[in-house]
Amino acid sequence: MKLVCTQSNLNTNLSLASRAVPSRPTHPVLANVLLVADADTDQVTITAFDLSLGIRTSFNAEVIQSGTIALPAKLLNDIVSRLPEGEIILEDETSTENNPGEGILVTLTPANGRYQIRAMGGEEFPELPLIEENQPIYLSAASLIEGLRGTLFATSADETKQVLTGVHLKVLPNALEFAATDGHRLAVVETMNEGSEDSSDAELEVTVPARALRELERMLVHAQSEEAIALYFDQGQAIFEWQNQRLTSRTLDGQYPQYRQLLPRQFQRELTLDRKQLLSTLERIAVLADQKNNIVKVSIDSGAQEITLSVEAADVGSAVEPMPAQISGEDIDIAFNVKYLMEGLKALPASEILMQLNSNLTPVIFTPLGGVKMTYLAMPVQLRN
Repeated sequence: MKLVCTQSNLNTNLSLASRAVPSRPTHPVLANVLLVADADTDQVTITAFDLSLGIRTSFNAEVIQSGTIALPAKLLNDIVSRLPEGEIILEDETSTENNPGEGILVTLTPANGRYQIRAMGGEEFPELPLIEENQPIYLSAASLIEGLRGTLFATSADETKQVLTGVHLKVLPNALEFAATDGHRLAVVETMNEGSEDSSDAELEVTVPARALRELERMLVHAQSEEAIALYFDQGQAIFEWQNQRLTSRTLDGQYPQYRQLLPRQFQRELTLDRKQLLSTLERIAVLADQKNNIVKVSIDSGAQEITLSVEAADVGSAVEPMPAQISGEDIDIAFNVKYLMEGLKALPASEILMQLNSNLTPVIFTPLGGVKMTYLAMPVQLRN
């Protein structure tokens, strides 16, 4: 193998793919990235795969001799990221009969200096899953980014509830619905899908691990692609493909909760609030929130048309701060986990939000006024007198 590429191309694509390299590989070859150079197309493809999440990305280079090789991901990343901008020659030398123990040596030659790395044959590297027979469903990149930003934060980190560690994606005719819950809160985003007219009638439901979708969001933002994303889905695998990039992920088994049934239909109290003001007040108050419970109390005063946020942290101190609100309904005190409240407010994409509730122990709904169609449900916590 021999190729000439730019440091920036190699570094960017290596960084993207390397995020699928496992930190504790179950097999030595999984600590590597697979590099494939094709002289016919002048394309270099880099793949990383931890047997659950796979990332493949390609870029143009001058390929003098085709070849396939597995390179230690971390070491290669550390070297390439520190090399100066400009052209790099990458070539491998296979061990000779006289020196069989040497294995494969890969040489990187930038404008100045020379680096050699021991590598493995590419034949040991596992194949990424392929789904060839199914027709893809096309999704808009902007809709995917919007949906993931509004839901990923609400997924569970508890591996015992596997299905809750992912985002549930529902593809409807001309629309996408994303949902995530960890049992304490729920985020739902509905977006139009301008992906492709061909898939306007396609419908499917799939739950994809949050880890894979965080990488997908990162790749899409980085690519700034206007191109539709092709989604292939079959037998425990989901594949997202666009331009020169592919992300494959196993899907999560199990019945996803019937989350629509959790959303109340009628409310006794409604508040219109300035999102940024509420968030900055919470951030100040949260400094004093007791590390044991992280609870903030919200006192709603319809007469004064204001809410008061307060924190009582035993043996530490307390904090109280009011802010204006448009309130309809009777006064009430209600409490929340401050972390859940702040994370939801950060994801709501609007300057003003609507807060709807019935009692101090029933689900509270937050929605943006205008913009993305998003619903955030937060469960209140019980106040102890």
